[in-house]
Amino acid sequence: MRSAKVSRNTLETQISVELDMDGSGQAKFDTGLPFLDHMLDQVARHGLLDISIFAKGDLHIDAHHTVEDIGITLGQAFNQAVGDKKGLRRYGHAYVPLDEALSRVVLDISGRPGLMFNCDFVRDSIGEFDVDLINEFFQGFVNHALVTLHIDNLAGGNAHHQAETIFKAFGRALRMALELDPRMAGVMPSTKGAL
Repeated sequence: MRSAKVSRNTLETQISVELDMDGSGQAKFDTGLPFLDHMLDQVARHGLLDISIFAKGDLHIDAHHTVEDIGITLGQAFNQAVGDKKGLRRYGHAYVPLDEALSRVVLDISGRPGLMFNCDFVRDSIGEFDVDLINEFFQGFVNHALVTLHIDNLAGGNAHHQAETIFKAFGRALRMALELDPRMAGVMPSTKGAL
């Protein structure tokens, strides 16, 4: 089973994540950050991942530690659940539009963390949510999931739409990369023989 349960407890946050990579898009979130919960729901539904995340953080200071630590913990769960990577398609990509907004996400389950995040949000916040934290979430994720991730927002006049296309495309790209390729059964998807 490609699943994991991971907890992360620090002086700033307490996070627990359950992840099933072969799920049906079921999601449960209680992070104290409704906008982030909404974005994570897009990842679960479009990625067909079952994800539960519960978080308590120092939101009285700001949301930075909570968002970053959720990314870290989800990345740790991803890295654990993906296992030895044999038989994976490994690469995934998706373009997702939402009205005027369009984003592209390309990823590689490479064993090497790397993030290229290109998004000029039209506003500094979406409701109370600071858009800079979206980059922090993905940086925490890639550092611990050990994936290479390119995120490009190609168009958008509404910050909510920009963010939503990013998270939906991320879910769809994950879904593609995590698929098991019957032609690669038991084979490492790398010419090096390791990822």
